[in-house]
Amino acid sequence: MATKRQRRTEEFKTRKKKKTFRLFFILGAVLIGGGFLAFMFWALSDTIFPPDAEEAAAKRERKEVVLYFSDANERFLVAEKRLVPKGKNTAAQAEEIVKALIEGPKLGQIRTIPAGAKLQGVRIADGTATLNFDNPFIEQHPGGTASEVATVYSLVNTLTQNLTEIKKVRFQVGGKDVTTIKGHVDLREPIDPNKDLVKQTAAGG
Repeated sequence: MATKRQRRTEEFKTRKKKKTFRLFFILGAVLIGGGFLAFMFWALSDTIFPPDAEEAAAKRERKEVVLYFSDANERFLVAEKRLVPKGKNTAAQAEEIVKALIEGPKLGQIRTIPAGAKLQGVRIADGTATLNFDNPFIEQHPGGTASEVATVYSLVNTLTQNLTEIKKVRFQVGGKDVTTIKGHVDLREPIDPNKDLVKQTAAGG
């Protein structure tokens, strides 16, 4: 027969087990509840913080454009059709088009913009698009008259053909106007398109 001391010991152990169980139960409930709240917040985030509907729709939509890359001899520009994200305005659309040019051709032509270059922004005023590139646009350019002409007019001809609001293009690097890329094309004034450089062939799909 258990003594009074033994009974108290057993009762103490029982209470300790119950207390431990309750602690684990509460902790589990908190974790489950926190996880559920986090999931609900994530699931309803678009409702709580609705995205710009116009911008979201534009990202889903795509626009067919004509990009100009260089031929193998860097004598002419060759057209290539491409689907790019549809921008919510002309400046945003110009950015998407220039980014596609930077990505390079997909049909075997020659790229006209250094792969390491990045477009930092586009401004459009009075029919002139100002393209602001980072330093690699000049630093990584291979140089040479033919290559520089191809770079300038692939951008100018592409933008003016696809966006009627753009008539001329001005070039900047790091937010400052540039006079030339490598000394072969004068960029002190906005550049008009030159259709004579375009090879008269059907655009690729």
